[in-house]
Amino acid sequence: MTEWFFERMHGFGASDAIIHDGRTWTYSDLLTMIESWRADLYRRDVRPGQVVVLEGPSSVEACAGLLALVATGAIVVPLTRLPAAKRAEFHEIAQVETVITVEPGRGRVYRNTGRLADHPLYDRLRDAEVPGLVLFSSGTTGRSKATVLDFGRALAKYGEVRKAMRTLGFLNLDHIGGINTLLHTLSQGGAIVTLPDRSPDAVCSAIAEHRVEVLPTTPTFLNMLLISGAYRRHDLSGLRLITYGTEPMPLGVLQRLHAALPHVRLKQTYGLSELGIMATQSRGDDSLWVRLGGDGFDYQIRDGILWIRSDMAMLGYLNAPAPFDEQGYFNTQDAVETDGPYVRILGRKSEIINVGGEKVYPSEVENVLLELPFIADATVSGRPSHVTGHVVTALVKLSEPLDRREVHRRVREHCAGRLDAYKIPMLVEISEDDQHSERFKKIRVAS
Repeated sequence: MTEWFFERMHGFGASDAIIHDGRTWTYSDLLTMIESWRADLYRRDVRPGQVVVLEGPSSVEACAGLLALVATGAIVVPLTRLPAAKRAEFHEIAQVETVITVEPGRGRVYRNTGRLADHPLYDRLRDAEVPGLVLFSSGTTGRSKATVLDFGRALAKYGEVRKAMRTLGFLNLDHIGGINTLLHTLSQGGAIVTLPDRSPDAVCSAIAEHRVEVLPTTPTFLNMLLISGAYRRHDLSGLRLITYGTEPMPLGVLQRLHAALPHVRLKQTYGLSELGIMATQSRGDDSLWVRLGGDGFDYQIRDGILWIRSDMAMLGYLNAPAPFDEQGYFNTQDAVETDGPYVRILGRKSEIINVGGEKVYPSEVENVLLELPFIADATVSGRPSHVTGHVVTALVKLSEPLDRREVHRRVREHCAGRLDAYKIPMLVEISEDDQHSERFKKIRVAS
């Protein structure tokens, strides 16, 4: 089920495949590295159906290793650097049998764990003789879930031949977006530019130096990009498309981005580890309304919540029940609004703040807060109240020094003209800390 992918890569020969750390690898180079990996895996007795963690920073070695494990028929668990406790938790949940660490200067380091991976979902992959993929959710509002995917089924999405593009590998391989970037780009003969530093200046420098055409990223990073002004310090004339997803996009950020980079098309994406990446069509570069669908996907909206059926859906979770109904629709927990064929994502149901029986979507309040020129970033959540159940609180990062009482006064004054009274933050806290995870996704607290 995966042979066609590697056969197609052979046809791209001397074309650029991966650019990393100032060096370019062609498709021929990459395929040679994949074969080296496969021989190494065979010598180390890594066999089809074995659960293997691939740990390390984003690099050409990591990309080649992942593809080699897929070609071997293993069940691969890609991970980046993690705190020791989180790493141990993920290894235990995934029942990891072999750990391969890829570190600059150390090469490939193998370790057998002595575990036996006997989860029923793994047995399904082995019985079907297909490679598997295990991805962990970010867990920003709770415990991370381990999603099990049939890699052959996921790969089938990329069979259609499209235009080859030079794409920045912003999202890591432990994320469905990073996997999508890798598979989509290599299946089309494009080039991936990977980089260890994902600061706004480093990203813009890589775009300029390597004439990157596509930047897949997150709304949080795009807000950082605008605040930093890095887009003004580098030549981004070759950039053609920015895709954004993983969390709701603040309308103000989208509009400022469109004004700052008018030559770039802005496209909202929608995808989950559990379902893959859906085809989308934004209503406009400065609009949050998007069409969902495409081959292999179908959706329904029930009581304001988005349910999706996907041909690439996961087999299930290793550590939680799978929220599929009897027709195969998955409850995304995303609250949405509709306007004809278009959908607007409001946020996760778990993030909704209940104030005296009224619903407050954090993204709506954050959009209003980001209209204030002295607020660089804002994260809204609920705090328990014995009177109303919850009250709205805001954690803000300032773009200029201001007295706390002045910030609170100006926030409430601005919000009074833009929001219902129950949506106005009762508490406004100031912090200089980043409000995002390692995946550049806003960290929220479930209310």
